[in-house]
Amino acid sequence: MNAATQTRQAILDALDAAREATPHLPALDIARRLDISEGELQAARLGRDVFTLPLSPHALAARFHQLGEVKALTRSRHAVLEQQGVYPPLRGSEQAGLLLAPGGLDLRLHLTQWHWACLIRDRMPGKEGGSVPRLSVQIFDRHGIALHKLFSLAAEPPEAWQELQALGSTREPAFTQAAEPLPRALPTVPTLAEEWAQMSDVHQFFALLKRHQLRRHEANSLMEGRFTRALHPGACETALREAASDELPLMLFVASPGCVQIRTGKVPAPQRMRGWLNLFGKDFTLHLDDANIARVWQVHKPNRDGGVTSLEAFDAQGGLVLQIYAERREGQGERREWRRLLDGLDAREAAA
Repeated sequence: MNAATQTRQAILDALDAAREATPHLPALDIARRLDISEGELQAARLGRDVFTLPLSPHALAARFHQLGEVKALTRSRHAVLEQQGVYPPLRGSEQAGLLLAPGGLDLRLHLTQWHWACLIRDRMPGKEGGSVPRLSVQIFDRHGIALHKLFSLAAEPPEAWQELQALGSTREPAFTQAAEPLPRALPTVPTLAEEWAQMSDVHQFFALLKRHQLRRHEANSLMEGRFTRALHPGACETALREAASDELPLMLFVASPGCVQIRTGKVPAPQRMRGWLNLFGKDFTLHLDDANIARVWQVHKPNRDGGVTSLEAFDAQGGLVLQIYAERREGQGERREWRRLLDGLDAREAAA
């Protein structure tokens, strides 16, 4: 038995032991215990319960709307958004896909980040004992980070699932080690305020960041006092609680490197469980590890409709954890009650 085979068997043994002891333990937690990526964990199961899907990212995403009722899941490093629904048909190009369904499964796909997609057949504990089958499609980037997952919720999955299974192979992916961006001094961008003020659409913000090679949190720091305001780290919980109390519909954005998932609508009152802040809705769940939120910003971006304002939470490495807007349709002005809510949040203490 060669070293690669031994490593694979050790991963499988550890996975089986973990699932036996804690059936609901997420694959990501098992991978972390083994000090490997989640993609490496699933790739070790190739040929047993996992099969590579040999489709281009665009071709795979184009099949999503055929898969029936699903649970769609996207996570940042410290937030997880799960929604039940049916995907709309795919729009967009080979590089960027749009699944447009405001109020439903509404996603923006960065297809160039999709490295490996697989179909997984798991058996999960049943509500009345025993186990039940669960089919999923899971997509990973080149570092083995999960970009998006979808789980079939149908008792009898549509034929499109069988068609995907028929395509499955045991071709192994190759992953590379992820590296955190090196910390650096805040750059100087003399024209940033002027360019920011000239935006007529929020989507122009991404071009602005790219043009100046800025990360989002750096741009927020540079524009503090003009277009941004640093808030207390607990501002996310306060905003969610007040929005729930006021029945103010929100747009919740959770992003992985390859997917932005958006949930639009009213939110339930947050509940804290095992240290995480949770929203348990009828057709969605948001899990927020807000203990790992290091910075929160109130951010205003100009547009043709008077501008939009977001609440943006970042971790200590500058990664975007969660972004919140008030519900808004294209061509409509922003809700005044949302701006009042944000303006009433506590600013970060000067010493923080």
